[in-house]
Amino acid sequence: MRVQVVPHFMRLHEWIALEEGFYEAEGLQPELLTDVMHAVSSHRESPYLHRPQDRPFLEAREVANSACEWGSICNAGAGMGRFVPDLYGVARHALFAAPGSRLERVSDLDQVPVGVGLMAGSHFTALRTLEAVLPRDRIRVVNVGGPGRRLQALLAGEVEVANLLDPEIPIAEAHGLRKLAAGEFRTLFWVAASLGPAVLGPYFRALRRADHALRATPERYLHLWERNLPPDLAGDHDWSRFGRGELLVFEPYPEEAYREALDFAHRWGLDAEMREHRFEALASHVTV
Repeated sequence: MRVQVVPHFMRLHEWIALEEGFYEAEGLQPELLTDVMHAVSSHRESPYLHRPQDRPFLEAREVANSACEWGSICNAGAGMGRFVPDLYGVARHALFAAPGSRLERVSDLDQVPVGVGLMAGSHFTALRTLEAVLPRDRIRVVNVGGPGRRLQALLAGEVEVANLLDPEIPIAEAHGLRKLAAGEFRTLFWVAASLGPAVLGPYFRALRRADHALRATPERYLHLWERNLPPDLAGDHDWSRFGRGELLVFEPYPEEAYREALDFAHRWGLDAEMREHRFEALASHVTV
């Protein structure tokens, strides 16, 4: 069985499954769309529905991808595929200040534009972090583009603060950038509506084996981070500093979390493109 997969830049699972033969063991022949992954990391200020991650869905390709929980839900509600509620990921984010900045903590970000990627994990987590400290009318975010592009903007002084994800976080740390805040957030698989359990079931079983392997012996796989870096960030990196990245949790995504994610998106006016809001209408169930 063939399946098109966008490797998610925040995790190593797709590459581990490929290297260890886990896909093959499940009867899968994956096509890993690294061009899409790198375009997501490198794009500049793309508007919603025109981002690199949107295109495979708007072109009706049978593709499996991932996004933050809010993004996957909003994307599905806007008519771009469905989200899978049978498992979820846990990933990292961190707000960093540019070189030479005097900013030291989140409370210093009063009306300071924070670089994010529009309607993606960095956008939602930045708002969640900032609203815990600042009044809403003092919060500013700016669409800088993908995570690799945001790190480059930070290093070039184009923005004073940006929200970064893996694998850019350890690179920012190696550059000595000041971390203002850090946290974790959930991700959901975001898949074409035409992909059913016959393909997704084996795909997730392969990723489950990859998750077990990564948790057991991470040092065997850290060099695979090289494949997730956009070309502009390639270099002689110390992979031992990169850590495991996003990990997968093979438990159902609660409907309560779904409602909370919808409420959050609505409160910030980020659900304007959603045409459907019902959990069952947007969920693609798979036996993992």
